[in-house]
Amino acid sequence: MPATISTDERITRECYWQLVADGVISPDDRVELLDGVIVSMAPQNPPHAFVMTTLNRLLAAASSGSLLLRVALPLDIGRFSTPEPDFAIVAGRAEDYLTAHPTTALLVIEVADSTLAQDRLTKTRMYAAGGIPEYWIVNLRDPSVEVYTAPVPAERRYAERRIVRAGERLAAESVPGVAISVADILPPDVVIPR
Repeated sequence: MPATISTDERITRECYWQLVADGVISPDDRVELLDGVIVSMAPQNPPHAFVMTTLNRLLAAASSGSLLLRVALPLDIGRFSTPEPDFAIVAGRAEDYLTAHPTTALLVIEVADSTLAQDRLTKTRMYAAGGIPEYWIVNLRDPSVEVYTAPVPAERRYAERRIVRAGERLAAESVPGVAISVADILPPDVVIPR
């Protein structure tokens, strides 16, 4: 019989932030809380960093008076999760988050190479449960962008999934004005080890 973690054994967001306040988790520790488990974050290889830099430039225009682009910053979702997505476009201004991290986003983007399984399984379920309307995975292993929309929070899943490849354009359904050419964000001719 597979081992399961009961709700009582999972770490809550409050406990996680207390560990940070107590110095058990330091600012230099690259970790995030995913469904009640503290998970280490993989270092970024050069192709991942390329996509991060390119997307940051392309998404910066989405940051306006009413929308804010957050890069690799915490997003408090539900009772057991504080991921640090590569990108999150949230409502409001930076000043709105001086005392607490956002609890939702309009669009979340993860760049995936070694983290592909986690981004597809754990994070997809977590973001759907949190009601995030749109979630993109920039898949560096099979150069494409996986787009998840229509969350069904009670079932922890997205009702719609599609794959967008180089040569196609991708427009965010949840953030007007965010449209990119997939070829512009994927590293050219780079093979990512599996």
